[in-house]
Amino acid sequence: MKSVYYKYSDFLKYIYGEKVYKLPVSLSVSCPNRLNGRKGCSYCGEKGAGFENLSCAFDISSQISANRDYIGKRYNARKFIAYFQNYTNTFLPLEDFKRYMHKAAEEDIVEIALSTRPDCINNDYLAVLKEIKDSTGINITIELGLQTTNPNTLKAVERGHTLAEYIDAVLSIKRFGFFICTHMMLNLPGDTMEDVIEGAKVISVLGSDFVKLHALYIVKGTKMAEQYEKGELEICTPEEYKKRVVEFLRHLDPGIAVERIIGRAPEEDTLFSNWNMSWWRIRDEIEEYMRSNGIYQGDKFDYTGGKALKVFNKER
Repeated sequence: MKSVYYKYSDFLKYIYGEKVYKLPVSLSVSCPNRLNGRKGCSYCGEKGAGFENLSCAFDISSQISANRDYIGKRYNARKFIAYFQNYTNTFLPLEDFKRYMHKAAEEDIVEIALSTRPDCINNDYLAVLKEIKDSTGINITIELGLQTTNPNTLKAVERGHTLAEYIDAVLSIKRFGFFICTHMMLNLPGDTMEDVIEGAKVISVLGSDFVKLHALYIVKGTKMAEQYEKGELEICTPEEYKKRVVEFLRHLDPGIAVERIIGRAPEEDTLFSNWNMSWWRIRDEIEEYMRSNGIYQGDKFDYTGGKALKVFNKER
């Protein structure tokens, strides 16, 4: 059955000729948004996003080896992506960053993926990754947490950067020829369907290669958790979230691979996650709705290349 959107797994099979698996790697790194008394984004917990990672107390080679052995045996996998997921993985002294990245460039690693922030992209760090790519043939993916294009929402959730930093980061990364994955949260308080659609458009015209979508989690111990418990947050319904995902995908460039349309978080760490529904149920319902209604990724991708001038071509 043909998918209603371009799945990241299909992209990987096309590039590498077979299924590829991510090996999560943790570094002892924090975030610039947690300096000088700041506690980071209002939704971000102390553990960050790497809740399935091994401890950063293990060195990189040990983490890769342990995860490779487990995943390789379970799925008969032969090719892997070293995935530096948690926190801001370019927020390190340059020499430390260089050492860590070179350690990850092992024989069966076909790609290194780093999660970071738009305001932590620097040409010196990109040059380190380019050196690895040129010398080993390993591809590089940089994941940028944008979350929303609404400047008021970015400020309200204390994101610590604006849309301008994202644009600058994308342009810089593109010059080095790396893949870019953009993270988006489609139901942050204050955002509307208009913001969701604009987010899809911005990502598309700037040429992000991949996108990750997920709904807002309320993580215990965060500022947003305090707001949630006081009844100060309005979270959209699951039906509204599904509609937002559908419209996002319809406006998204069909050449952008979608890594996920809903995420998950450990129940013990959250006050709210996915409306107490399984992530796969939400995913399946979105896909079935699109399939039943003849909707697919990019069927509203009609806003580039001088849209207003296209009328002349139609009249000829």
